[in-house]
Amino acid sequence: MKNAPKYALTPTAEQTFELEGSGPWDFRKRLRTANEMQHSGQIEAACEERYRAVQLIEELLPEEEEINLEWNHPNCRAALELIHGSAIDHFLIGDFELSAALLELCLELDPEDHLEAVNLLGFDYVELGEYDLCEEILLDISEKSPMRPLLELWLAFRRSGELAAAPLQHLKSRHTALFEEFTAEEHPADEAFIKEINSERPSARAQAREVWLQTEPLWALHPEFISALKAAKG
Repeated sequence: MKNAPKYALTPTAEQTFELEGSGPWDFRKRLRTANEMQHSGQIEAACEERYRAVQLIEELLPEEEEINLEWNHPNCRAALELIHGSAIDHFLIGDFELSAALLELCLELDPEDHLEAVNLLGFDYVELGEYDLCEEILLDISEKSPMRPLLELWLAFRRSGELAAAPLQHLKSRHTALFEEFTAEEHPADEAFIKEINSERPSARAQAREVWLQTEPLWALHPEFISALKAAKG
């Protein structure tokens, strides 16, 4: 009789855990499957595959113990990427509460935040009206990151209805590609973009478009923010 599929959380000397798994708990395989579905245009199926995997991950985590997954372990990394991917999926359909919960789970399991979950989480918090929480995680975003001034602008705009001068100047002068993308009339996710963003060194322009595409549901809900940015372009 064949061994039943199983999983195991094994502690390491670095006070992290390695997540071994076979069958449904082979998250490397599930990530590959979801990515293949995504690339072939089966978007809904890919989202469902990621979320089913996330549900399994949540079930295997002990309730009373803090678990940090070992980033350098392939199955752990795949599990984290599935959680992060599902958070993006839910953000794109406007489920900001579940998106935030999944990104918080990412940070709990990976405190070093290899996937930069704090970036999207900040936008979730602002949309949910959790402005103080957004301010807290802004401290975890590098001052060199283009996401820092963009999120600062968005937070200030939601609070006051106006663009804050300092982050606006920061975005315009130091992160031109992102500012140009957010004030452009079109943001095509064409074959050229997909090829470039999947390359080893995507350009700043391609990365800026990826930020737009990942946050686009917000701008459909709040076009006044984009209008304000365009007005500030001149």
